[in-house]
Amino acid sequence: MTAAESGQVAAPPGGRALALAKRGAEHALWARVASQRRLEARRGTTRPAPTGVLPSAVLQTRDEAKAAVAQARRLRLPLHRDRVKNWDALGAVGAVLTLASGEGGLPQRVMDAGSARYSPILPWLRLYGVGATPGGLIGTNLEFGAPVLRDGVVFRYGDVTATGMPDGHLDAITCMSVIEHGVPLAAFLRESARILRPGGILVISTDYDYEPPDTRGKVAYGVPVHIFGPAQIRALISDAAEVGLDLVGELTDDDLRHPERPCHWERVDLDYTFILLTFRRR
Repeated sequence: MTAAESGQVAAPPGGRALALAKRGAEHALWARVASQRRLEARRGTTRPAPTGVLPSAVLQTRDEAKAAVAQARRLRLPLHRDRVKNWDALGAVGAVLTLASGEGGLPQRVMDAGSARYSPILPWLRLYGVGATPGGLIGTNLEFGAPVLRDGVVFRYGDVTATGMPDGHLDAITCMSVIEHGVPLAAFLRESARILRPGGILVISTDYDYEPPDTRGKVAYGVPVHIFGPAQIRALISDAAEVGLDLVGELTDDDLRHPERPCHWERVDLDYTFILLTFRRR
């Protein structure tokens, strides 16, 4: 039985203090987005789509992460508080804007699976003009209860393996730093393929290392910590292809290597990097 079928809403991780801090960050972020969007509309301000992060890539160095932060600032996009996360956010938003465009040059329906209301994907897409029609931008998470509306974006309860959406409903799905937290991958990939239109894209980021560190005994968000290695990434790409999701670009063995580990997770004292994977629905 999936969480969606049981009707259970997951408790927010980190306790009440962390939940309050996240709520404050959420309100500040969306107040900025609404104000900035209205101001830019009056001025006729436009911004180019993010560049520099390939649709499928491994974060190689700390300098790459710093370059992503600098680009987000140049594009007037509110930064993720974990600075290294701006790298995969830029890659994901760039892929959605350039690979999943619809009428008017913008994707019409995008879902951020396993979303957080303070994370950058949906705010950035909103600043690019996505989500002008109701239901155009949706964030789902097992932690969410009653639907919440933020500047036209709907955040609601949702299971990434059982969304309840119609076939071919979405132009794009993003799923950032979620699948490493115990997501049943086969079910997630099947559901993503089902609800994407032909030509739609799925963008995933996750914790990765060419030689993953020992995570035995380390737990976060109620599940064992997991960092993907090359063999698991290749298996994920193969499983995606079986359900009609083809990798955009390629990742050779050299591409999967990385000279540095730019990410540090202080809570579990681990160093690693990120991988970004973009798939197109056949």
